[in-house]
Amino acid sequence: MSPTSSPLLRVALVGCGKVARYHAAAVRSLPGLELVAVCARRVESAEAFGHEFGARPFVDAEKMAREAAVDLAIVTTPHPQHADPAVAALRGGAHVLIEKPLASSLADCDRILRQAQASGRRVGTISQRRFYPSCQRVRRAIDDGKIGRPVLGTAVLLGWRDAEYYRCDPWRGSWRHEGGGVLVNQAPHMLDLLLWLMGDIEEVSGYWANVNHPTIEVEDTAVVIVRFRSGALGNLVLSNSQNPALHGQVVVHGSNGASVGVQTDGGAMFVAGRSNILEAPYNHLWLVPGEEKNLAGWRGEDEAQFRAVEPISYFFARQIEDFAQAIRQNRPPLITGEDGRRTVELFTAIYRSMRDRRSIRFPLADETGRTDFDGRL
Repeated sequence: MSPTSSPLLRVALVGCGKVARYHAAAVRSLPGLELVAVCARRVESAEAFGHEFGARPFVDAEKMAREAAVDLAIVTTPHPQHADPAVAALRGGAHVLIEKPLASSLADCDRILRQAQASGRRVGTISQRRFYPSCQRVRRAIDDGKIGRPVLGTAVLLGWRDAEYYRCDPWRGSWRHEGGGVLVNQAPHMLDLLLWLMGDIEEVSGYWANVNHPTIEVEDTAVVIVRFRSGALGNLVLSNSQNPALHGQVVVHGSNGASVGVQTDGGAMFVAGRSNILEAPYNHLWLVPGEEKNLAGWRGEDEAQFRAVEPISYFFARQIEDFAQAIRQNRPPLITGEDGRRTVELFTAIYRSMRDRRSIRFPLADETGRTDFDGRL
């Protein structure tokens, strides 16, 4: 069934910050979806955003979901503030799609997932890079057995955040308001891709530090070693401390000696409302026998598509489109709430590993009764 022949889905946004504007544009680009409501903590913000986008303003997410008959609520608030409006919208009867990460703590993730189960509604988390053609080629190569078994996965994100970035929004740079640094804010896309491509984790050892951002509380750098449940190994190097730089790559090496990789980010760091994505994602490494010469053609195709659209809203729209079809077809979306929790579980394990000076075995549960925020405080 096509979106245009399906029942109209009524969509709301919770949060009126910079990234919400990209989601509003994505929703408005999709047939079969209508942006009907917006919710913010301050009525003035909700009214201004609602007036601009033709949506009814609210300050209570549960009331919004009920009174505006919302089918899908998209939560775009700062990370530690995801859980309360998500739970409220679920109680109000909406399905909920949440900006990355799903939350900044396992306790908040579990609150969201319990409410989704109790309400009989779907939850997903934004990880639109899975919809990049270059990322999907890597996934297909693994599924088709072209590299044998994945035996080693690496993820690297080297970028820069200047002092102005942390001043541009009052919630940035603190444990309380941002929930973390590079691990919680910039790295979740890379964590999600590595988990998607390599599978479940058995054990993690990690270190984090703030190496050159003295005016903020949170970490700007982390180095991690992973042992996957399959027996494969992994490594992550993540940092906001290279100036100038943007270098984001995920590579999977296979048991037959072949390797496939994607450069997801390059050029300069994207900052919502301040800068654009400068370089198209592309497959920078492809050692599948007989397919090595495909790289140039694929890169040309991906560049042409990238230049023909506004890439942030376009790939948000691809994920929102999948989530809308999951609602209509009563199936899980490509990226579920449980997937979102796995990303939070991974960065939580890194914080705990640093705190406890030991490797952390999976699965992880919320540390009920502790108040050190998994070693972040």
